[in-house]
Amino acid sequence: MKYTVEAIRSSSGPLRNILVALNGLLGAIISLPSTASAQTAFALPAPPFELPVLPSVSGNWTVMVGVGGEYRPNFEGSKNSKLNPIPIFTIRRAGSADPFRAPRDSASIALIDFGELRAGPAAKFVPGRKSFNYTELNGLGDVNAAVEVGGFVEYYPVDWFRMRSEIRQGLGGHHGAVADLSADFIVPVIQRLAVSAGPRFTWESTQATSPYFGVNAVQAAASGLPIFDAKGGAHSTGFGTQVMYRVTPQWEVHSYIEYERLLGDAAKSPLVTTRGSVNQTTVGVGVSYAFDFKIR
Repeated sequence: MKYTVEAIRSSSGPLRNILVALNGLLGAIISLPSTASAQTAFALPAPPFELPVLPSVSGNWTVMVGVGGEYRPNFEGSKNSKLNPIPIFTIRRAGSADPFRAPRDSASIALIDFGELRAGPAAKFVPGRKSFNYTELNGLGDVNAAVEVGGFVEYYPVDWFRMRSEIRQGLGGHHGAVADLSADFIVPVIQRLAVSAGPRFTWESTQATSPYFGVNAVQAAASGLPIFDAKGGAHSTGFGTQVMYRVTPQWEVHSYIEYERLLGDAAKSPLVTTRGSVNQTTVGVGVSYAFDFKIR
């Protein structure tokens, strides 16, 4: 600074003005750290909205468990059917409205529940397919059981209409992605008795379709079917209807029919065209019981 002041004093005209400006700028820069340290810390303004926070899982919950029976195709794409036992499981916040459930719904928990909008994790078990159990599968080998895990979102624009979507990732027998879309009109007939019906649609990735509908060179030689490289895409479309009767606040019985028609490469697979059927119908009945428990 000493030499800068002397230079200014010894200069004149435009040069003197420039040196004065530079000297002032240099002084401002030097003083910044001390000025900043003297100032108190400041806080950023609060955002104009609240960030979403997932609710705690602690509290009271209502669980519904039950058992049912389904007369359904022996395997997806089969033209023959048999009776199979099925579990029933749902869970919701205690005191919340008992939501509508369709037979195709995966086991799920609504961690987010605003009444008309619900969302949370979902999971579905896919039984394995054993080639020695059915002559149609001779030479095609086995497909292990799979667990599909993911999430669901459902929305009620009005009390009598529900839209639901699920996206799941397979683990085990297949490692593909599956997306289910459905809509249901829910009509109360009399007290405690309701009827529902609506359309269905399923999309599957190649990794979810190929293990069940593809035929590789080894399988073709062993089964007599032509080689077929099954790809994913639109998998099926259909329609479902259900009758539900609430016997008591805890006990419920229901029966249903679900029909789906295979699409895309699932429908074109030689397993389906020569040994099976694109038309898949499931008829089922079930009984369930609800009870409360608490998570601390």
